[in-house]
Amino acid sequence: MSTATSLDTARVLEMFRATSAMLEGHFVLSSGLHSDRYFQCALILERPDQAEILARETARRVREAGLPKIDIVIGPALGAVTWAYEVARALGCRAQFTERKDDSMQLRRGFSIKPTDNVFVVEDVFTTGGSAREVIDLLKTMGVTPKVTGCIINRSGGNPFADLKLPLVTLADVEVKTWAPDDCPMCKSKVPLTKPGSRAKPAG
Repeated sequence: MSTATSLDTARVLEMFRATSAMLEGHFVLSSGLHSDRYFQCALILERPDQAEILARETARRVREAGLPKIDIVIGPALGAVTWAYEVARALGCRAQFTERKDDSMQLRRGFSIKPTDNVFVVEDVFTTGGSAREVIDLLKTMGVTPKVTGCIINRSGGNPFADLKLPLVTLADVEVKTWAPDDCPMCKSKVPLTKPGSRAKPAG
């Protein structure tokens, strides 16, 4: 088994292929954009041994970045629930998740965060970073400023939180083509559309 310190983008993608967590075809993402590739992180995170390897590497990178000791790792449900837990376990801290209710992100189930807590906001995949930004906005209403954001796969083309001056910790930065539905060449070619994301809207 590979150790966490051997991980680079090629190795991470190899792990995704081996667990069928990287799919190719015609997909609608949670952002509403269409793509020829979809990362179904649940298929790699269902394997505790693989999740542990990824989380330990994330924890190592957080520590090497010289960031404050993290108190809480938090991410949006459902996709980041398992990932936040694994990263928190690797960092030796608490894990929480937010939920969307009545079209707004909320902290429920008795979870609490203090303004003095050092918080790490995570997602499994960043496309636009929209869900993570909702978490960040929620934290701000609680007087909490996150110390860092991160994900396993970053397909955003950069740091989606550069405007917030938040550090970004990722395991693989991947360039994947995306299109607005009206500009999607696969739609124009009548390639069947798959909707794997829980927030994806029905086509047509």
